[in-house]
Amino acid sequence: MLDIVGKRKWFFLLSALIIIPGLIAMGITWARYGTPVRLSIDFTSGSLLEAQFQKAVPPEQVRAVALAQGVQDPQVQSAGSDGKTVIIRSKPLDTAAKVAFEAALSKQFGPLQEQRFDTVGPAVGDEVTRAAVTAVVIASVAILLFIAFSFRRVPNALRFGVCATAATVHDILVALGFFAIMGLLFGWEADSLFLTALLTMIGFSVQDTIVVFDRIRENVPKHRGEPYELIVNRSLTETLHRSLAVELTAVFVLTAILFFGGATMKQFAAVLLVGMLSGSYSSICNAVPLLVVWQNGEIGQFFRSLRRQPAAQA
Repeated sequence: MLDIVGKRKWFFLLSALIIIPGLIAMGITWARYGTPVRLSIDFTSGSLLEAQFQKAVPPEQVRAVALAQGVQDPQVQSAGSDGKTVIIRSKPLDTAAKVAFEAALSKQFGPLQEQRFDTVGPAVGDEVTRAAVTAVVIASVAILLFIAFSFRRVPNALRFGVCATAATVHDILVALGFFAIMGLLFGWEADSLFLTALLTMIGFSVQDTIVVFDRIRENVPKHRGEPYELIVNRSLTETLHRSLAVELTAVFVLTAILFFGGATMKQFAAVLLVGMLSGSYSSICNAVPLLVVWQNGEIGQFFRSLRRQPAAQA
């Protein structure tokens, strides 16, 4: 039988080592942009124009044309390795301003092909941002209450919900940290698909956690008198094959999308892939060991030892 719970300190340490670089990246992103991850116009409002030219175009020259046309706060970056495609972000553009801007670009750099144009007003951007935060918070609270209710006949049922929510928070931090790092390195920006990936990831993570918790609930009365850690390890061993089967199936699909899907789906697939890997890990190596730590009273022992150390030094 695998002794997964016995190695919980190493799993907690590994989680910390994974999360800390992401937190640093989120801190840097917050200092630069005012948010933990770079946000697209879905959340911030503005216009996005993606244009392809027949020759390579320097982004700084495109920005100069934008400023000359009165485009406010233009941000220009190359979207392809050949330098022929650029993405221009700015304050919201109306139809007339967009047509005039494209005409100026064509005059300066030659014919262009519009690949994409999106514009979102400030009111819509604020509404989407509030809805995104509300959705994540409500999902986390609902998970806590649902698990606590489902395990109400088990002693300390609330602990199951809290541990599942802690694992969910772990996965959210991993996904946000990954996206923040990619935003700093490659300019990734969170859009509505990112929110979809985040909520989907939460669902998969909770599903894995509930499967293991449910088996623990079944095994506790069956193996009365056995140490709690032994019961938990048995439950993990019995459900591990199912978790891996579901995980691998999803990983294969997401990997295919990541490598062969369209450009707009790659960020979605990458975030969901990282989130699902984190979800499977946290369900087995964080949520369940945390439940054992709580059951054994190790959390209280840890804080009591911290209080004793200053007293001993005094």
